[in-house]
Amino acid sequence: MTCPVVRYNYVIGDVQGCFEALKALLKEIKFDPDQDFIWFAGDLVARGENSVGTLRFVKKLVERGAAATVLGNHDLTLLAGARGLKAVKEKDRTRDVIDAIDSDDLIDWLRRQPLCLFPNEHTILTHAGIPGIWSAEQAAALAREVEAVIGHEDFAVMDAFLQEMYGAQPDLWSDDLSGNARLRCITNYLTRMRLTDAQGRLEFSFKDALDEPMPEGFQPWFEFDSQAARTHRIVFGHWAALQGKTITDCIQNVDGGCVWGNQLVAYRLEDQALFKADNPLF
Repeated sequence: MTCPVVRYNYVIGDVQGCFEALKALLKEIKFDPDQDFIWFAGDLVARGENSVGTLRFVKKLVERGAAATVLGNHDLTLLAGARGLKAVKEKDRTRDVIDAIDSDDLIDWLRRQPLCLFPNEHTILTHAGIPGIWSAEQAAALAREVEAVIGHEDFAVMDAFLQEMYGAQPDLWSDDLSGNARLRCITNYLTRMRLTDAQGRLEFSFKDALDEPMPEGFQPWFEFDSQAARTHRIVFGHWAALQGKTITDCIQNVDGGCVWGNQLVAYRLEDQALFKADNPLF
């Protein structure tokens, strides 16, 4: 999917069920669904006050043709929880989705959303970013492998992967990977990545700000030479401690850490302007 012809395109970072903050941000940017388009960076749900309301709202925008979203790690966790394949943690606050009267419809819609989008010919969007070892085209192709399984017409195909989705291994990409190990590795790069080493090996324990000490040999994925950033602007969420930081002219974070009491971020593609709204519940 590529950028429709509209007045403005905005990428909005991790909403995580903070529906009141989302409404405040849309008011801040004067969002008009008849003229503007929203690209959501994933993690629509979890830990905020109203995951089910957020999910219903975004679903309606997408069906109206005014928005699109990629999947984040919390969205995938919701899918696993809704299918009874993972315990639903109280702190995730997604029970409202699972218990909703329209839960089946919401879950079926969510599982059919992509892991990677191209908001325009020069921009690529995933939840956690793209490792330096992948080109934009490779990232999109690998994302489609996972999307085909999660969105499969047979729920049993999706369930078989979701049961095996969790884990930190393999932590280094190889074209020779196959089966669920391959799908898990792709999913971890696109939805969980923060640090890698120079070869692209993943490290999952670090979640802090850039000035905090990092495990030896690892750096933020965007500190390494990036094949994808040579051809596209990479926009990503996931890393709340970055708080919507502009990394380089070609790499932009949009996770403002709203669910932790900070701000929800919108990034306008036409002029790279940033807009922020406070979480009114803090």
